[in-house]
Amino acid sequence: VQLQASGGGLVQAGGSLRLSCAASGRTFSRYAMGWFRLAPGKEREFVAAISWSGSSTYYGDSVKGRFTISREKAENTMYLQMNSLKPEDTAVYYCAAAGTTLATMRVRDYLYWGQGTQVTVSS
Repeated sequence: VQLQASGGGLVQAGGSLRLSCAASGRTFSRYAMGWFRLAPGKEREFVAAISWSGSSTYYGDSVKGRFTISREKAENTMYLQMNSLKPEDTAVYYCAAAGTTLATMRVRDYLYWGQGTQVTVSS
């Protein structure tokens, strides 16, 4: 599976962005997917995950109520809608595909990673 993340950019606090993750290669729909982020000086942080069917989702505590993960199987694409952005959301966001059909927050469950897209939120 090859993953290509896009949609990052510079936005003011309170604004919105939508990240996309386009998948190619093996059957996209068989994998749970997720988003993680990495900010300078911080550890990699789980953001959101979605099951292969799209019926189950998980969110990190810091983004609950503000971010929404979704997937469109026909387009082999996963999305992360980010609303009410805060300066602390600034990070490189990575999409990943897990070796399981169930949504998971564990980094070790993810087998394939995209290249990352930068999100910068100004105050």
